[in-house]
Amino acid sequence: EAPMPTHKEAIQMVLDALTNEKTGAISSLKEVNAVGHRVVHGGEKFASSCIITDEVIKAVEECNDLAPLHNPANLIGINVCSELMPGVPQVAVFDTAFHQTMPPKAYLYGLPLDYYKKYKVRRYGFHGTSHSFVSKRAVEFLGLDKDNSKVIVCHLGNGSSISAVVNGKCIDTTMGLTPLEGVVMGTRSGNIDPAIMEFIAKKENLDIAGVMNVLNKKSGVLGLSGVSSDFRDIEEAAEAGNDRAAKALAAYNYRVVKYIGAYTAAMDGVDVIRKIRTWSNLPIIVISARSEDTDKIDALDAGADDYLTKPFSVEELLARLRVVERRMALMNGEAQTAESVYTNGRLRIDFAAGCAYMGDKELHLTSTEYKLLCLMA
Repeated sequence: EAPMPTHKEAIQMVLDALTNEKTGAISSLKEVNAVGHRVVHGGEKFASSCIITDEVIKAVEECNDLAPLHNPANLIGINVCSELMPGVPQVAVFDTAFHQTMPPKAYLYGLPLDYYKKYKVRRYGFHGTSHSFVSKRAVEFLGLDKDNSKVIVCHLGNGSSISAVVNGKCIDTTMGLTPLEGVVMGTRSGNIDPAIMEFIAKKENLDIAGVMNVLNKKSGVLGLSGVSSDFRDIEEAAEAGNDRAAKALAAYNYRVVKYIGAYTAAMDGVDVIRKIRTWSNLPIIVISARSEDTDKIDALDAGADDYLTKPFSVEELLARLRVVERRMALMNGEAQTAESVYTNGRLRIDFAAGCAYMGDKELHLTSTEYKLLCLMA
């Protein structure tokens, strides 16, 4: 341990750890070919990653008003790395860049246009590196044509955002000028009626900074549940009968589903819905519904190292929905007649016991996750 009064000491500790003779990953800093920096806000100036130059630094500084807590710190890190590793190329990767392909109808707010012209008040979106990679990987994994694809990416967790991606380009996303817009999150409120800010300010005798602190740090599922911003804690509390926790999860899930429906309509169909959950051990589920091939729907369940592909026709889907009704009745104790065990590859679900297994290993799921898995099986 050592004191870290500035970024310089902190980064130096990282470099020392990387080159530590016994535990380091490299023998010397000469092995470092480039340094990548995640920069939160690139405004309209950056639509892709770039080599950092004096001009780039100046442009990032001009975006500081849009991300006052993040961009200045990003710049400090860039400057320190340049000082400690002179001559090594520095690369900026912008959280907002992937969403720069949004059309004006998606990024303009219903405000006087002068605010956009003068202050660049518009929707930018965040988590771009995640949305970019996941949308491309989903298309690649499913063997779709990247130039003829419609993907919805759900980056879910303490900070959540959803994007609609057509032919590899983002056409809409849930976050806006700041990461506060969009779905309910861990501590962020997501979309609210703007008049609520004035209402709360008067009732609680708060200034703008006080209201913004509530919306950013005391709201979301934390504020709704009164338990935590960690979804694992909230799910555990809901399982134990905590009504506030259950309502918080329902509010969160509802808004995610609502955006998926909205983006499906905005894209006039969807090929892939890619859900990334960062707080639970539920296997990732991908649904592929090709709008131009409506007589076939593919469901793909990806858990750990297991990939199970189950193609079926619309008629088969209707038959499976009837099976689902019987399964749900069995799970709710309303019926005693339904298939007792379902298997597909290494996945096995014992409906009577209420357990699911991947090979010999039991999947420790919440009741909500278990029911979702049963519905998807």
